[in-house]
Amino acid sequence: MKYFAASAANQNDLVAAEAQSIGAEEIHEIGGGVEFEGDLKVGYRFCMNSRIASRLMVGVAYDEDILSPDELYDASLALPWEDLISPDKTFQVTITTVRCSWLKNSQFGALRLKDAIVDRIREHFEDQRPSVDTENPDITFHLHINSDLVKWYVDFSGKSMHKRRYREESTLAVMKENLAAAVIMRSPWYRSLQEGNPTSLLDPFCGSGTILIEAAMMASDIAPGLMHYQEFAFFNLPFHDEDLFDEVLEETYSVMEANQRTEKLFTGWDIDKSAIQAARKNAKSARVDHLITFEEKDFSMITKQDVPTGEHHIITDPPYGMRMVNNEPIEHLYRMIGRTCNTLFPGWNIAILCGRKELLSYVDMKPNRTNSLFNGPIESQLAHYYVFNEEEKQEFIRRAEERKAQRLSEPLSEGAQMVYNRLRKNLARLEPILKEQKVSSYRLYDADMPEYSAAVDIYEHAHVHLQEYAPPASIPEEDAQRRLDELIQATERATGIDIERIHVKQRKAQKGKEQYEKLDDEKNFFIMREHEHMFFVNFTDYLDTGIFLDHRPVRAMIEEQADKKRFLNLFCYTGTATVHAASGGAVSTVSVDASSTYLDWAIRNMEINGHKGMEHFYYKDDVISWLKDTHDMYDLIFCDPPTFSNSKMRREFDVYRDQKMLIHQCMNHLTREGKLIFSTNFRKFKMEEELMTSYDVKDISEETIGEDFKRNQKIHFCWEITHKKVRPVQKESKPAKKKAVRKT
Repeated sequence: MKYFAASAANQNDLVAAEAQSIGAEEIHEIGGGVEFEGDLKVGYRFCMNSRIASRLMVGVAYDEDILSPDELYDASLALPWEDLISPDKTFQVTITTVRCSWLKNSQFGALRLKDAIVDRIREHFEDQRPSVDTENPDITFHLHINSDLVKWYVDFSGKSMHKRRYREESTLAVMKENLAAAVIMRSPWYRSLQEGNPTSLLDPFCGSGTILIEAAMMASDIAPGLMHYQEFAFFNLPFHDEDLFDEVLEETYSVMEANQRTEKLFTGWDIDKSAIQAARKNAKSARVDHLITFEEKDFSMITKQDVPTGEHHIITDPPYGMRMVNNEPIEHLYRMIGRTCNTLFPGWNIAILCGRKELLSYVDMKPNRTNSLFNGPIESQLAHYYVFNEEEKQEFIRRAEERKAQRLSEPLSEGAQMVYNRLRKNLARLEPILKEQKVSSYRLYDADMPEYSAAVDIYEHAHVHLQEYAPPASIPEEDAQRRLDELIQATERATGIDIERIHVKQRKAQKGKEQYEKLDDEKNFFIMREHEHMFFVNFTDYLDTGIFLDHRPVRAMIEEQADKKRFLNLFCYTGTATVHAASGGAVSTVSVDASSTYLDWAIRNMEINGHKGMEHFYYKDDVISWLKDTHDMYDLIFCDPPTFSNSKMRREFDVYRDQKMLIHQCMNHLTREGKLIFSTNFRKFKMEEELMTSYDVKDISEETIGEDFKRNQKIHFCWEITHKKVRPVQKESKPAKKKAVRKT
């Protein structure tokens, strides 16, 4: 028999391992699940033992050359449905489609299969037919269409393998049982179980106890199918073998009885008393309550005395709503989790599942690895951490210092020495000026030496963002790599910033979709400060860090001018200018960008600076379209467009070609006394003469370039643009009439 086990995204490998463990053959991971072969006993075993799959189906037939609904009907009519269903049974049809050009409505495909089944049964049973029941059918048939490949299945398990039936009570936020099992199987704790020596497990946000109950069932070899085996769909299939299933059932009970545990390996905490009560009832229903201790406890208030000693693991799914119970921002919870784990749980392995991946950046720990899992339609991130104990930390520091000392003891090459000298010279010039200005993030070097073509930016005197400009094709690859290595070595020695905190990227012209692609997915965010404000920056995941350092003076100018103004930030990126405007007293702010990633980033930047009111608006939209479709007026507008971009909603945007259209649109939204600050980093940009005559245009480029960018005067251009002032027309004065003189 050919089986198909459906599973959520990124879990196929776990399902394949389950299939292998029960004796399946020809196992293949495909889209949406796993295909495998086996006899009827393999199917029974899989239904009883799978903790991850959501549904098991048996293949009926497939056809690789169907190109229309009529062909689908004809092919379906030819299949022997009478071997699977009789007129006294009820049935339903489910369908999934992928890239099917000939079927516009998937439900029409399901209808054609239903018609074919009914017509076939009528032919074989003297015009009798089975009834359709979409609520509680005896048999479910499934149709899967991928382009012109069609597969027909009959449901073997029923549609809810993930439901173990032990959850008598639940909290509001419910994790599916098979997702909890997947989280556990991805964790180091599961490895300890496989090795035969499971360690203790804590869930400090246990809710209704799903993670701990699933782990306890694994530890005791309690097959999930034992909870609800009477409900499997195969009981209604004509090829069901009662004796064979009883044999599998007895086998499953025997494994469970041989592996019962008595030690309390599992602990659950939750601040919610009702959640703890629900967890206890659910554990009892699952017959693992003797293995788990549930306590009402606030994780933010625990002390060292609350933490068990020895080697332990945490697996947890904390809340990820917008706010906690006490109405504090949810980010505070994740900061607390990181702080508490670092302080009280040395030597522990910790796995945190979060449905809002960006919240994990508030956990002040670096994950060893991450997994992407889906909680229904919500993509969640599972981050794995290890908390070093004090001894391990000291050993780690000692080894790092040894490596650094060895590295720094080696003499610099001639080229690296030249770069070092230039960096030290730049530091000597910049440090006194920037210290007086209270600037802690700045550009130290920008291709000062042509053969070492890169930009070196310092962040908070703690990180280096080194962007190498793509070398010409004429430069041999080994020479380019040698020069980059020399630049990195010189930067470490000149700045004193460890090489692990020098983040290297190559900057080149971005084309098409490249300009929006991520470089990595580490999600490591750091906080930098500018003008007493805080901003999230990321050195690994994107080409840029989240802030343009050359606009530091522009942002200060915006803050000075924003008081009591309505502020509009176009192509807002991560909202750094919006933060300055809000901090300067803007009565309202509007931020527009086509990227949801950048808008989310902007919201986080605003929130970390205390700007969360209803007067701040964010729009995910193409800026050009948004300007045309809206009519609100603003007193201060900042527009810093990309040099070039694509959009599905309009033609390609070119800042030089489209400057008139863009600036005219901006001015349509500017109040009569308002001001537009327009900036571009396109080095060949020249303002159109028509704009210069239509408006009052003042070039402020020089005063918006900080001391650290003075050696590159074309880093950006910037203008203040206002409406021309209307001067009243003075009437010409008429000559005074001469008074008549009366002669006497």
